[in-house]
This record gives sequence, C-alpha cells and structure tokens, in this order.
Amino acid sequence: MMDPDHRHRIARRRVLALAALPFSTAAAPHVRPGQSSWPDAAAWEALRARTGDALQAVASPWPACRADPASPACAALFARPQNPYAIGDDVARTQTYGWVDAWTSEPPAYALSARGAADVAAAVGFARTHRLRLVVRGGGHSYKGQSNAADALLVWTRRLRSAQLHEAFVPAGCDQAPRRAVSLGAGVLWNQAYDLVTTRGGGYVQGGGCMTVGVPGLVQMGGFGSFSKAYGLAASSLLEAELVTADGQLRTVNACSEPELFWALKGGGAGFGIVTRMTLAVHALPERFGAVNFTLRAASDAAFRRLIDLVLAFCAQHLVNPHWGEQIRLRRGNVLQVAMVFQGLDRAQAQAVWAPFFAAVDATGADCALDFSLLRFVSVPAQEFWAPSLAKRALGLVARDERPGAPETNLFWPGDQAQAGQVLHAYQSGWLDAALLQPGARAALAEGLYAATRHAGVSLHLNKGLAGATDAVLAAARETAVHPAALTAFALLICGAEQGPAYPGVPGHAPDVALARSRRAALAGALQALRAQVPVPAAYVAESDYFEDDWPQRYWGPHYARLLAVKRRVDPGGLFTHHHGVGSQG
Repeated sequence: MMDPDHRHRIARRRVLALAALPFSTAAAPHVRPGQSSWPDAAAWEALRARTGDALQAVASPWPACRADPASPACAALFARPQNPYAIGDDVARTQTYGWVDAWTSEPPAYALSARGAADVAAAVGFARTHRLRLVVRGGGHSYKGQSNAADALLVWTRRLRSAQLHEAFVPAGCDQAPRRAVSLGAGVLWNQAYDLVTTRGGGYVQGGGCMTVGVPGLVQMGGFGSFSKAYGLAASSLLEAELVTADGQLRTVNACSEPELFWALKGGGAGFGIVTRMTLAVHALPERFGAVNFTLRAASDAAFRRLIDLVLAFCAQHLVNPHWGEQIRLRRGNVLQVAMVFQGLDRAQAQAVWAPFFAAVDATGADCALDFSLLRFVSVPAQEFWAPSLAKRALGLVARDERPGAPETNLFWPGDQAQAGQVLHAYQSGWLDAALLQPGARAALAEGLYAATRHAGVSLHLNKGLAGATDAVLAAARETAVHPAALTAFALLICGAEQGPAYPGVPGHAPDVALARSRRAALAGALQALRAQVPVPAAYVAESDYFEDDWPQRYWGPHYARLLAVKRRVDPGGLFTHHHGVGSQG
C-alpha cells in the first residue's frame, strides 16, 4: 500500500504540472444586450416558467436619479445614515456603491431570486448555454464589485434562509465522530446565524464581525471574526457544503467527498460554483464576551512615537492570545484609538489586563491625554452578546433596522453603518508577522507605523492574524486555502478611505474624484513608509487593493497552483469569473 506522504507528493506534482499549463477562463466573450446572440424574450420567458416567480428584469434607479436628483426616491438612495438591511433587500443596489477609478455598482439585466438549488442550477445552465456574464450575490458586501455587474444574470441567494442546528452532525460519507453543527442557507446573514446558534442555542459559530455579511461569502474568503484567535477561521469550521458547479450539477462536498473542491471553498474565493448551503461546526460558548474602547492623544510627534512603541510592547505581552480581538488604530494627529473585544474574561479581569498599560501612560506625564468620556469597559453574558436588548440600543452599543415589520434581530454595530452606501477611495491590507513584536524587531515596526501615520491612518486588526491562537486553531487553519502568512501574523494592517453615498453623474451626489486620488496616493505613501522598515509579504483577499498587481501571490501564495488546478477541473470555461478570482487572468 502506498504511504499517505507519497500519495500527497504525487498529488502535489500533478497540481504543479497542471498549474504550468496555459489557462484562460475567458473561452468566449460574454454576450450583452443588443447583440444578436442575446437571449430573446421567449428564452427569458422559458427560464421564468422553469423557475416560477424567481426571475425578474431589474430596473436601475440611477437614470431617474440623474434626471431628478431632488426627488424623494433619489434622496433615499443617498440618505445618511443608510440602513444596510434595506440596501441588502434591494436587488438593484450593493452595500458599496463603487470604488473611484475602479468600478461602479450597476444593476444586472436580470436577477433570479433563487428559492432552492434547482433554481440556481437552472440559472447556471442558462448562463452557460447563452454565454452570459453570471454574478452571484448574497450579502452584497464585496469591496471589489464581485457581487454586481451590468448586462449580467444575477443569482440572488437572499431567499435561501433555511437554518438548522444539529446536535450530532456527521458529513455525508465520512467516518467521523458526531459533533454539534449548524446548516445555513446561502441567504443567511451573520446576525441570523448568531441569533440561532448563540442567543437561542447557547453555542458559538465562527462568523464575521459585521452582522449583515452573508455566510458563504465570508467562509469562501477565509473568514476572520472578532474572536478568531480563540475559534479560528470561519473556513476552518466548514464541515460540508452544497453547491452548484458550472456543469449545473448540485454537489455535496466535504473532506471525504471531493476533498480538493472542499478545500478550495475554504478560503479560495468564490469562483468554484454557487454555494446554496453550508454546515459549520458549533463551538462551546464562553461565559462572557466584552469590549474595551478608549482614545489617547499624544502631545507631540516624539510622544506619539513613544506611545506606539508602548502599545506594541503591551500588545506583545498581553493581547496576542485567544482572549483578545479587533482593533488598535493609529490616526493622523497623533491619536491612538483602542476598539477591542474579549472573550472568556469578566469586566474586572479585562480591566486588570489593561492596568499596566494605563500605568505606563500615566508615567509619561503630560505626553498623552486620555479622553475619559470615551473610556468604556463592557462585559455581558456571551449568550446575550447578539441579543436584541433595549439596554444595548439605549447605550448606543447596537443599532436596529427601523423599517416597519423588520425582525427585531436585524441589528448592526454602529461602526459598520458607515459602510452602507459607501464609495471607496482606496483600500490596502497586509499581514504583520508576530516576529515583528520581538524586542529586536519592534523598534523598526514602531518606526514604520509612525512613518505610515504621517501619510494616513492605519489600523491593526488583531483578530485577523492567528499568531497567539491555540494549536488546534492553527492546525485547522493549515487545512484551508488562506495565505500561510495569516497563521504567523499577529495582526492584519488595514488602511482605507471612503466617502458617504455617491454615484457618478448625479448632480450634487457625484464621487469626489480628486479627493479620492489624493487619498489613494496618501495610502500608497503610508504602505511604502511601512515597507521601508518591515516586510509586508501578503494581503487578505477580502480586504485588499483593487489595483493589486501580483494578487495570486499576495492573496494565496503557495496555495495558488493547487487552487488553479481545482478551478480548471470544475469550471474549465470560466463561467464563474470575477476581479481577482482564481483563474481570472484570462
């Protein structure tokens, strides 16, 4: 019998050989409206008949808005603040309205609001037969415009809302010990998943921090949540997936059935098929979740340099572990903001963790000023963390979808509301290795971060790096397609710039192109200043630069050849093609 290591070496050689072959996902140009081969009315009617009321022509709201920007309907598109649930329920809009000089949100020609996998398969077959641009949208949160395209057929998964807890789940065809799990339809948002699993079920499913993101999109990108150092990637928790591939077949994949396709779904992006359902592991819930928020302003540039070094030293000693996640922000004007969450600690324990840091700040004298009005430690029973309590709303900890009849569980964090209807000016990310926190390297990291803030603000997302996680979390992450740099990173550095709702050609509401280009240059300067001091070898595919050049290596590194081999096998004609998707170089 061939030993497993030898089999793996043979499989790996096959993958690398496949990767060396020419490949284009653009076998033929997409057909667009007005062309002779665009499906006629009878063809669309046949698809409509096959899928019931699922198919609809989509009318764009933007031409009428350009003609009458003062109309109530147009004003609603630019209202501030926006309701992310309302945007998500509108097939003509996406959560991000565009990215200056990159893309603009455009409604599809037709949308199929799938009721089940059979509708998805019908749409896939129709798009393949007629060579149509096919787009998939769940939560609609793609920063790179991957969930929209003009002149396309959109598969809208919003109606696939089934959700079921399992006390003893075993993936099909696997000989594994049963475990607690949850099956979630492709239209389920994370607020619904948390309500079922945590608030009502007393367990924890690893999902995203933003509650209006869709389940499959997060998992396929890798999926970092607020507590990733404790529970790992959302992709690591995937036990089984149901998807329709480019041949129109509905497949159930797991580690025992089609393991390569299953692996590609765990962080390889959304180009391998249309997911209709995912089953994720449910973890034991800790006793408490909590948060700490405060702001410090340094009195001078020199004081800010010292403050950055101080917070990095504190981070290395106290925060790179399974208890902590979320953000340390370094802003222009010499401002440090902490917006972090914790698990498995009560309020007193969390305060004790931070006590040495505040003592060190106090010892600097007048170097730093703490804004006591923004200092807050909050701890709640973990089962109530996502519960729609009036107390949390009154304190401003959560906001709610205020539309008449909206479910009370339609909650979102106020900090995420700025993304609703945003237009991006620029966005960059990079993994920061934990070795940079060691005494011999930390001074260079501190200097690089300080130099970056001379150009733009930057944020350190400690939950989006797995250094400090448990051995089990790291082992599970190695079985995903996420870039290995994430496993040794203590944080993901993010810097971005955006403006409120805007749209090209609408008088009084057009994007500020000059400002956007200026900010893009500033962010580029920030990353250049950081890279002059420390290496930033890779980026996170879901939160990265639209204009990234070497994106296969930056997003997936050594995993890209293997992902490309899977792509060639399950989608040889490039039906599922989008910006910076595996195989999209063609």
